[in-house]
Amino acid sequence: MRETMHIHEYLVKVARQIDAAAPAQLPPAAEWPAWHKRRQEEYLVALGLDGYFAAARPPLNVKITASHQREGFKILCLSFESLPGLKVAGNLYIPDGAAGAPAVLYLCGHAGLQKGHYQMHARRFAQLGFVTLVIDTVQYGEVHGYHHGTYAHGWHHWISRGYTPTAVEVWNGVRAIDLLLDLEEVDGRRLGVTGNSGGGAITWWLTAADNRVAAAAPTCGTGMITSHIEDRTLDGHCDCMFPMNPWGWSLVDFSALVAPRPCLVSSAANDALFTEASIREFHRKLAVVYDHLGAGDKLELFMYPSSHGYQPETRRNISRFFLKHLMGKDVPVEMIADFDGHKEELSTLAVFRGRVPANDRSTTVQDWLVPKARPREINSTAELAEERRRVLEALRKNTFAFFPQPLPDPDIEMVHESWTDHTKTWFFRYTSEPGWRLPGWLYLPLEEEKRESGSGEGDQGKRRDQRDEGERPAPILLQLPGSKDRHPTMASPVGGVPRGWLRAVIACRGCGETAWGENLQWHLRRAAALTGRTLASLRVLDALQGLAALRRLPLAKGRPIWLAAAGEMAAVALYAALLDGQTAGVILRDPPATQDQPGPSDGSGPMIEMINCLRYTDLPQVAGLLWPQGLVFVGPRPAGYLWAEELYDRLGAPGAWWNVRELSAWTI
Repeated sequence: MRETMHIHEYLVKVARQIDAAAPAQLPPAAEWPAWHKRRQEEYLVALGLDGYFAAARPPLNVKITASHQREGFKILCLSFESLPGLKVAGNLYIPDGAAGAPAVLYLCGHAGLQKGHYQMHARRFAQLGFVTLVIDTVQYGEVHGYHHGTYAHGWHHWISRGYTPTAVEVWNGVRAIDLLLDLEEVDGRRLGVTGNSGGGAITWWLTAADNRVAAAAPTCGTGMITSHIEDRTLDGHCDCMFPMNPWGWSLVDFSALVAPRPCLVSSAANDALFTEASIREFHRKLAVVYDHLGAGDKLELFMYPSSHGYQPETRRNISRFFLKHLMGKDVPVEMIADFDGHKEELSTLAVFRGRVPANDRSTTVQDWLVPKARPREINSTAELAEERRRVLEALRKNTFAFFPQPLPDPDIEMVHESWTDHTKTWFFRYTSEPGWRLPGWLYLPLEEEKRESGSGEGDQGKRRDQRDEGERPAPILLQLPGSKDRHPTMASPVGGVPRGWLRAVIACRGCGETAWGENLQWHLRRAAALTGRTLASLRVLDALQGLAALRRLPLAKGRPIWLAAAGEMAAVALYAALLDGQTAGVILRDPPATQDQPGPSDGSGPMIEMINCLRYTDLPQVAGLLWPQGLVFVGPRPAGYLWAEELYDRLGAPGAWWNVRELSAWTI
């Protein structure tokens, strides 16, 4: 028997394949600049920031609310707008007499009070002669926005939007660099970025996005996808730790964009969020890139015995690194002092003085930074064909990129044939992708079997090849049961089968024998996205392969196949029908109104997120793009599907839609 793996085992396997392939195939060193440019452009698309990088940048609208002179430097409390209304609070430390000085951007981790908590880092850099800007994050700054979308709030629709907080923090970092480079005290050629934990991760992602960063020193923000899933360290991580990953890149591949610039990777050996083996593997693989470019001496790894966070030797080593690469000074780490212990009162460093700023869009940035697609006006079949082509191209490239090309042979295997008084049943298995043999059932009413064999009387006894012209073979209703159906074969997601139709059932992953417990679902949803897929998009692949398997059966040849599903599986059916392009239609009960909706904070509930899909379309628009396939709603349907019905009305025959109380009331 060919066994099917468990879903977590599968995700670990996928993660291992991704990490084993890293780093991506590298060009000759002479071609690195052009390769890096192309790869960086792809990365910005993954972040959802490509449009912002291409557009003219709006004014920063810097506002200084306080200035404090200290021995050797001054502190400016300021805010700026990285986009109109997107306000960022920060403290700018300027050494006395600075002119053409190097600069450091410090990115805060998930500590409360942000720039106040990390103030001694900025103070020490200023004492060493670096102009230093430390900025709040969206999550824990003076204004509390949101990082923990999928982590704590059940906002898995962020995945459908193609959004993670990595995007806003990278963009805020880019504009912070703009601010620094506008200062006459700063030499823009000598800019460093550093931070801890979330700030360590954003150090990677900002440096990968912005070539103006001359040196990077991420701390406690480095690891491999395999470990995050296999060792479950992912479960402790905020959404901001990872970019959206539509193409299944290793984190090493993202970070390769930092090369060949100087980079010091500092990580605690006893960190609960990153295993030591994972950190060392990351460094070993990234070193391949640096060595390939003849810059092996520019990549350093500093491991130290500690839990998550800094130790004094970590901070001194980062100072040594920036002194060397931004000031040209080789200073032994033993000669560099750590913090002097002085802390400013938090009120001294506050920008907004305890008041929430007016017209601040940082608390809603997740709703607009990565734009959603808007339904397009379609008035002709030509316009429909063009829009469908555009959407399919984008989905195949950026939502379902993990699909094997071409799709594998479904390798259908007829396992068992059984009879009842009224029905003949075939139980079969098919391959969705390697390691997954999913079950399916095909039910043939005996009255239809008589038509097939010609054993009945009169006209009812005609074989298919003897039927009168225009007489069609009975359709097949392919049902996609849901996760909570105890037995897929007993499920009737749309309320029955039209009289005379054949019924088929396939159990997509997470249904029937491949089901997983809801207590694991939160982890699975986040882990799948990290590998460039989602549980819903896996099911779309299962449905496509199920269709292909069914079409291999002699009994199915020439028969129209309709997809039927309810609830979360209706989203699967819609995308499968769109991608397949050959189904006769879809029959839906209680389809989700949109993929832009949150769920329970524990990760339970409908799983309909698909990476980036809302950048290009949404469920009502997918339904409309199915024309001329049939579109049947059983029972009430969300109002948004009126868009699809009106499109069908405009385009007319041969497309048609129906809205019926019960399926028994409908005939083709």
